Amino acid sequence: MNRYVSAKDFFANLSPEGRVYLLVRHGERRHITPQDPDSGAHVGLTDAGRRQAFDLGTMFPKEGDAVYFSSPVGRCVETARRIGEGRASVGGPVAAPVQVLQPLGDFFVRDFEQYRAVLNENFYPSICRWIEKGEHPAYCPLASRAEEMRQMMLEKGTARFNVFTSHDAWIVPCLAHFCHFNFTPGVWMNFLTGLAIVVEPGALDRIVPITGLNDGNLLF
Repeated sequence: MNRYVSAKDFFANLSPEGRVYLLVRHGERRHITPQDPDSGAHVGLTDAGRRQAFDLGTMFPKEGDAVYFSSPVGRCVETARRIGEGRASVGGPVAAPVQVLQPLGDFFVRDFEQYRAVLNENFYPSICRWIEKGEHPAYCPLASRAEEMRQMMLEKGTARFNVFTSHDAWIVPCLAHFCHFNFTPGVWMNFLTGLAIVVEPGALDRIVPITGLNDGNLLF
């Protein structure tokens, strides 16, 4: 089973000079079926998902500015907004407006027609095959594109805390590449889970798998 650090412990042990780039999945959403006309883009957060995102925000240190980036999909935008609201509720600064970042919605897609097909037919097995082989007709080469994701985050984020909310489809490959995690259609990543890139003066950047929930693993 993949092992994640709890967000509460991660932030409690963060050095005052540490700059964080957090790539995290949205909070709990309602169920998506293959019959959804827009592949689930309209599906929003549940009440639990809203609470999860808010609670994650309360775990951040109060000191330091923050910026929030999101996939264009509504549940990701709401997750980013709720994280900011949660931080403000415990004495942190008023949250900056969420900036929609198109690549967070489709960063790894190489062929949109083939990607739409796997969304409706065999999404989880296709992601797992891509992770195993590093190549798939629907997706960009995994290793090089994951490195580009990291570089994009480092370039976009200018604050102490830089939050990027996205989808499991683009966080799972990053966890596989950077953290050497294994995934199967039955063992996935949970909501409010992802990874944090930590940049500290005089030290090598480090990548920490992190979850805002009790368990970063989601079992089907």
